[in-house]
Amino acid sequence: MAFELWSTSLSTITMRNHLWQTQPFFSPKMMKENQKMVTEKLEASMEAGLEMQKALFNSMNGQLAPWWVTSQLTMKPYHQRSRANSRRLAK
Repeated sequence: MAFELWSTSLSTITMRNHLWQTQPFFSPKMMKENQKMVTEKLEASMEAGLEMQKALFNSMNGQLAPWWVTSQLTMKPYHQRSRANSRRLAK
C-alpha cells in the first residue's frame, strides 16, 4: 500500500503540475480542481488522525494492535484519495 501510495502521489503531482502549466489559475475549472484538492487533503488528514486516536485509546485500554495494522489503517485515507486523484486527473 505504501509503494502504491508513493507512485500514485508522484503521478498525481506530475499531472497536476502539467494542468497548472497549461491552464490559467483563475479559470473556473482550475479553481474547482484546486478547491477539491485542498478539501480532499483535509478530509484525509482528519480521517488519518481519527484512526491514530482510535489506536491510542485502544492501546490505553489494553487492546494494542500490531504496528502494521495501525499504519495500514492510518494510510488508507491517503491511499484512497491519491488513487482517486490520479484517476480523475488522468481523464
